[in-house]
Amino acid sequence: MALTEEQKQRHRRLTAWRGSHRTLARVSAEGTLGERLAALAADAGSVHDLDEWTDLYGDGVVAEVERRVAELLGMEAAAFFPTGTMAQQVALRCWAGRTGNATVALHPLAHPELHERGALGVVSGLRTVHPTSAPRLPTADEIRGFPEPFGTLMLELPLRDAGFVLPTWDELEAVVAAARERDAVVHLDGARLWECGPHFGKELREIAGLSDSVYVSFYKSLDGLSGAVLAGPEVLVEEARTWRHRYGGNVFQQYPAALSALLGLERELPRLPEYVAQAKVVAGALAEGLAASGVPWFRVHPEPPHTHQFAVWLPYGSEELTEAAVRQAEETGVTLFHRWSDGAQGAGLPPGVSFTEVTVSSAGLEWTAQDVREAVGEFVARLERTGA
Repeated sequence: MALTEEQKQRHRRLTAWRGSHRTLARVSAEGTLGERLAALAADAGSVHDLDEWTDLYGDGVVAEVERRVAELLGMEAAAFFPTGTMAQQVALRCWAGRTGNATVALHPLAHPELHERGALGVVSGLRTVHPTSAPRLPTADEIRGFPEPFGTLMLELPLRDAGFVLPTWDELEAVVAAARERDAVVHLDGARLWECGPHFGKELREIAGLSDSVYVSFYKSLDGLSGAVLAGPEVLVEEARTWRHRYGGNVFQQYPAALSALLGLERELPRLPEYVAQAKVVAGALAEGLAASGVPWFRVHPEPPHTHQFAVWLPYGSEELTEAAVRQAEETGVTLFHRWSDGAQGAGLPPGVSFTEVTVSSAGLEWTAQDVREAVGEFVARLERTGA
């Protein structure tokens, strides 16, 4: 079958990134089907008894994932979902029924607003309001002063489309307290909650404990295949299981995703503090390298990063920036950046600015600050050759 031009370009990017001997993060989607299956088969026995019968509609290994996550987050119960989008929509729908208020307060850059095609309103009949439009989570004063009632406050930790930003612990506590004063429940979009501990200086169960419910993802930070968990009070989770079935999420067998989730909890979760610390080194060196490179303008945000991910903005077209990144990987075997996108990623920047997201994981631990600065120089040299 003939490939489209976009498919050809994607294959080229994946080949370049996969072939690099040095990268800041190995992304699971860059592996082949055979590689992913072989790795799962080789490693899964270290986290679960593979002589057990396979799961059927959520028992077995899937139930073990639920148990582990509920314990980690200090919640009464947890339910496994095929996607975080479904888990979160169900959670917010359930809370609307229990509070009697179908209005959800959240950030306009939150995942349901940007990436779910209006599903909260179209599918669940919920209404959303925005206590702030600033590229950060709302403050306690903004919650207290919001001029209309809402039943649920949803907080995305970290706020990905603002640059993976987090409040301080005191700010987070104050926001939650302000919501409680208004008799609202608090739900955490914790797709990337796993890596928030170092910033707050708190354990996962203490962070999750501020909320009434929390959703976590397994593929964003833990290198899982897919899947998510909604955790909270037993009565809420039982209702969520009913809605999961209605939404078509009561999947016959999910053992590959569940096994990869257990592997992530066992292997990646303990290493996330290392990744967060290294991200600060990488971000600082990136800023130094860009400042020395002669580019007319740049932004590394936040600096230092709050998690092991952060954003970089440059005043060039996304196609030119992506081409320079791919050429660097092809010609030097070093992947500094992945794909770039047009737009300001919610920061109100002008047209002509592109951004990329930088993730630091185990592969990035070997980089020194000098390695990063040198890679920036190589990248900018190739950017200039593209005519940008």
